[in-house]
This record gives sequence, C-alpha cells and structure tokens, in this order.
Amino acid sequence: MAFDRAAFFKAVRVSLFEGALKRGQVEGMVAILDRWALMPQADRRWLAYMLATAHHETGRTMQPVRETFAVSDDRAIAILDGAFRTGRLPSVSVPYWRRDPDGKSWLGRGLVQLTHRANYEKMTAVTGIDLVARPERAMELPVAVDILFKGMDTGAFTGRKLGDYFSAAKEDWNGARRIINGRDKAALVASYGKQYFAAISAAG
Repeated sequence: MAFDRAAFFKAVRVSLFEGALKRGQVEGMVAILDRWALMPQADRRWLAYMLATAHHETGRTMQPVRETFAVSDDRAIAILDGAFRTGRLPSVSVPYWRRDPDGKSWLGRGLVQLTHRANYEKMTAVTGIDLVARPERAMELPVAVDILFKGMDTGAFTGRKLGDYFSAAKEDWNGARRIINGRDKAALVASYGKQYFAAISAAG
C-alpha cells in the first residue's frame, strides 16, 4: 500500500534523526520501502517494526553493519576476542566469530545481526542466497534487506514472526522484540516502531 514518501522522510527526519538525514540513512530506508512495496499484505505496523529493528541494530545508520561496528572482519574479530578474554561477553561460551578452518567468520552482519554458521545456513535456505559460501554477502544492502524481511516475516530468526504480534486482533510492540532477540531493549525498539508507524500513517 503506497504512501507519500516525501512526507514520511520529513516526519522521521524530525522524530527519529534529530532533524538531519544522511545519504546512507535515506538509501537504506528507500531499499526497505522498495522491498515492502512488493509485499501483498498491507499491515503497515510490520513495516514500522522492521524499520525500527534496522534502526536499532545498525546504530541508526540504516546500512548493513558488522558486529561491534568495525570497518573490517579482522577488526571486529579482534574487538570481540578482547571482550571475550576480559569477561565482557558472559552469555558467550564459544567464540563464534573466530575464523573456521576455511577462513570464514560467522560474526554478526547486516541490518539484523546474523550470527553463527547455523543461522547463516538457515537464511541461505530461506533467501536462496548462498551465505554459507560467502557470509560477507550479508553486508550487501539488497541481501541484508532480504534477510530482514524473510527472517521477520517467516520467523526464521527465532521462530517468532511479525504476524504473531501484529494482526487484526493483536498489537504488541514490546513483545515483537522476541522476533529478533528475546526482550533485549524491547521497550526502546518499540518506541522506534511507534514513531515509524506515526510517520507512515501521517504520510497517507
């Protein structure tokens, strides 16, 4: 369902980006909006929550990022190794980011932080893009957008999907965080989602 994109960008510039948008932020949102235009269902809350998720997971850049926001895999691995050695990653028992015998790292990448080989395998099956052969492709914007949509629409990330939280009978902005990462920063991401939804609604 189409809406006035100029009005949308005008609204989010003020409500979510402190009055100024960078080219990368616009390009990232345009890519998400273009992908959304291909979806037959029309629940705009889904779009709002996907934008909110990308907003949070990418540190507001709206572009694919590596875990730790490092500029290279090697730098990200070094940062994660340092955090692991000093006990700053208590929930991690196995350092999944270290390169395997083939030289591949399964660290977080994308608009949603895709981590661990098993999840790259899962998203390969869902998207049809061979992320096992080339995990770095999760850093390509079109690929990252496809991962975002397929993962959140089908429940491929955690078994929870957008339709579980937004439907004719339900609206659960906080609970929707379980699609990605349990309850981590659920209220914060929900607040972004509501602001994106307000902008979409105001845009007609």
